[in-house]
Amino acid sequence: MSTAYGIQGQLLDVTVVGCSKLKDTEWISRQDPYVCLEYATTKFCTRTCTDGGKHPVFQEKTVIPLIEGLREISVSVWNSNTVTFDDFIGSGRVQLQKVLSQGYDDSTWALQSKSGKYAGEVKLIMHFQNSQKPQMSASSYAPSAPMHMGAAPHYAPPPHYAPPKSVSAAPSYPPPVETYAAIPYPAAAYPPVLAAPSYPPPVEAYAASPYPAAAAYPPAQTAAPYPPSAYPPPMQQTYPPSPYPPQAYPPPQAQPYYPPGPYGGVYPPPPY
Repeated sequence: MSTAYGIQGQLLDVTVVGCSKLKDTEWISRQDPYVCLEYATTKFCTRTCTDGGKHPVFQEKTVIPLIEGLREISVSVWNSNTVTFDDFIGSGRVQLQKVLSQGYDDSTWALQSKSGKYAGEVKLIMHFQNSQKPQMSASSYAPSAPMHMGAAPHYAPPPHYAPPKSVSAAPSYPPPVETYAAIPYPAAAYPPVLAAPSYPPPVEAYAASPYPAAAAYPPAQTAAPYPPSAYPPPMQQTYPPSPYPPQAYPPPQAQPYYPPGPYGGVYPPPPY
């Protein structure tokens, strides 16, 4: 895996979080630990955690340039002394395979004393940007492309626009035409009103009025059948059609004709 890509000159971020369960090298006071990292020619030491005792906390970060073929960092913990040399607490080796392949590692590493005994633990957090993880994720994106290609045919649903066309055919227009056809039926109601069977009775009333009067006058007209017979029939025929004013006019006209009736018995009037 390490030969698949080069790490020469690339940077590794290392944060020294702290230590726990350290061997105590002080008999009277609390010890003042600090941590040192060595990678090839690169060396880094944290500040001294005064009175840190067995559980010092540092939270210090450094950047280490990597070298091809070197996959571990040496770590050592010391107790700072102001008068004498610093006391060695323990050391260990930090493996880089995980951080170089996954890009992240926050493991805790064990420390050993010079005699090989357990001397405590140190916690580091390491970050590596150009790890194999992004490369593998990039390769994993490749198969996703065909999936998108396969998803393209799913855009075939445009044929669903056919139903709107059937709606545009609008078979609903015939029903309005049928509604207009139903309108003539109300018109059929008007002819019965025009029939007005009530009108004949008035006509009969008017027609009945002239006939009785005519029946009374014939005895006077018997003397002269030809002149009176011509005039009265036309007048009687014209009056029945006109129902309103003509009813008043026949009686006045009949009155001037009827006085000559008595004179008709006397033949002197004909010379007129």
